[in-house]
Amino acid sequence: MSRFKDKVAIVTGAAGGIGTAAATRLVDEGARVMLVDLDAEKLEQLAASLGDSTRWCSADVGNAQDCQNYLDQTIAAWGKVDVLLANAGIEGVVMPLAQYPLETFEQVMKVNVHGVWNGLQQVMPIMAENGGGSIVITSSVAGLQGAAGMSAYVTSKHAVVGLMRSAAIEGAADNIRVNTVNPAPIETRMMRSLEQGINPGNPEAVHDQMGKAIPFGRYGSAEEVASMLLYLASDDSSYCTGGTYTVDGAMSSG
Repeated sequence: MSRFKDKVAIVTGAAGGIGTAAATRLVDEGARVMLVDLDAEKLEQLAASLGDSTRWCSADVGNAQDCQNYLDQTIAAWGKVDVLLANAGIEGVVMPLAQYPLETFEQVMKVNVHGVWNGLQQVMPIMAENGGGSIVITSSVAGLQGAAGMSAYVTSKHAVVGLMRSAAIEGAADNIRVNTVNPAPIETRMMRSLEQGINPGNPEAVHDQMGKAIPFGRYGSAEEVASMLLYLASDDSSYCTGGTYTVDGAMSSG
């Protein structure tokens, strides 16, 4: 497949499970990809494994100057941006709202919401000058419903759905499409962290219980999420904008 031949994509959170899966697929389908994450060592390793079609930039997406830097490096390398996968995110801690640490709440909002805001605000004018583009934001089923003990994460994932809807309306005149992907629990490091937070003594039991609560009876894979990300990033979804797309085994249908 070559859906992304001559396309330039940025993937934030590229060192994580979903980001790595998406970046790998983008390269396989012809894209040139800027890999963005805070973990420089993992980025360097990923770029080396994916080859000459990639560059990497260590960045705190919640910092506007860092976002400007990864955009500048992308433009310097390839002259444009066609796709932004705004995928970077953190989970915070599992704790009742009344005891939730303010500093942790603020950090989750900085990465998960300010990071998306910075990307939208800075990349949309670049895309407009180039005739359009596609922005896909990784939200969560937690952006569609509540969850006890996860007030910061849930708030942040609801917030990016609102950002997406506003950006989709504003971007339409410039042929910029904006959507969210809302996964259920996925087999990634983030879910291992949340399972540990929910039941430190037996995180495996949390995994089993949560998997059984999903109608499909299992967690999803990073590759399954990447398939939806790439569909929305590609011209195959040319009339899709302003939408929330679940990859959740019917979890949000109940």
